[in-house]
Amino acid sequence: MPGSATTGDETQAIGLAFAFEARITIAEPIAFTDAQGGLRRVIPITGGSFEGPRLRGSVVPGGADWQVIWPDGLTELEARYTIRVEDGTLVSVVNRGLRHGPKEVMDRLKAGKPVAPGSYYFRAAPSFKAPPGPYDWLNRSLFLCTGDRHPDAVVLRVFEVL
Repeated sequence: MPGSATTGDETQAIGLAFAFEARITIAEPIAFTDAQGGLRRVIPITGGSFEGPRLRGSVVPGGADWQVIWPDGLTELEARYTIRVEDGTLVSVVNRGLRHGPKEVMDRLKAGKPVAPGSYYFRAAPSFKAPPGPYDWLNRSLFLCTGDRHPDAVVLRVFEVL
């Protein structure tokens, strides 16, 4: 059947397994108008931490989240940063996603005000580059995450696609 993944006569199910939760601290956005009509923002990443069943550690300061906020409220996100696992291993992260919701909610987010988690859509697909060794599994799977934006941080719940 077109569009379905099969092995023999059975369809392969796709599942998710919790990988970790990250709290990424951020600085004030740097905003500028885009020639195509969107609002571009660069949001510096100042640090943070993450923890899950197979790894835990800190977010290295110095990355950033590049955003385009379109007139209809859709925000395109691309964050690039580095995490340091508790044993010192450095792993680079590129996380691309989308955020949107009711205008009043998005206006509060854009202004850096708190909003209720789940009152808007915030999903992304992080990818990792880990050195050979115990964290190589990060290189060999796809990941999805949900996000909650807070005034001074972003909380991501990252899941491995099985």
